[in-house]
Amino acid sequence: MTPATVDASDQASTVRASDQSSNDVRTVVAEAAVQELLDALNDVDCRAILDVTSEEALTASEVSDIQDLPLSTTYRKLDLLTEAGLLEERTRIRRSGKHASEYTRLVEDIAISLGPRGETEVRLSRGKSSGQTGPPASTMGG
Repeated sequence: MTPATVDASDQASTVRASDQSSNDVRTVVAEAAVQELLDALNDVDCRAILDVTSEEALTASEVSDIQDLPLSTTYRKLDLLTEAGLLEERTRIRRSGKHASEYTRLVEDIAISLGPRGETEVRLSRGKSSGQTGPPASTMGG
């Protein structure tokens, strides 16, 4: 796969493919998308949610119980993390027919770097458990 080049000033293009592997690493370069990621990572509750969703997918209620957070706060944090591309929302199928959304962490490692002109890049390495190729660029902000 040939890596794609994205101009950091192009707000519509927020992600470029890595030359390290197929889609296991993505680099976020658009300023708005980088800020969205940094805001999520700066939030202690968001970091705790990323921690508990690293081993298994959890529903909002399960996250709320584990983290001792109000359910409304949990939903806000889950939305923030999902929109930033750090969590994946899936549907948990139940026999009762009352399906629920569940969330699982998408990233294993995050690296933040500054370019020669002061531009910020965030490199996200995919987690082992996710079989998808990554969220669409529109979920990455920008």
